[in-house]
Amino acid sequence: MRLPGAPALPRCPLGREPSPANAADLEAMRRRVWREQGVVSLSVEDITDPWLRQAVVNEATRRWGPRTGGPSHGR
Repeated sequence: MRLPGAPALPRCPLGREPSPANAADLEAMRRRVWREQGVVSLSVEDITDPWLRQAVVNEATRRWGPRTGGPSHGR
């Protein structure tokens, strides 16, 4: 409950509702950003070729450091 004249609560993007986008909408966004900006968004778990998956993991680890959450692929 807010009192009259009280300052507004701080706004933070972390507290907002999740996006109403469904899987098809997200895939369309990925396609558009690839075509327009050359940026790729891939889930490592979706890459079926083991050599390619490891190459992507190695490059991401080199650039941004090791993952802190999610599956560790046997480690």
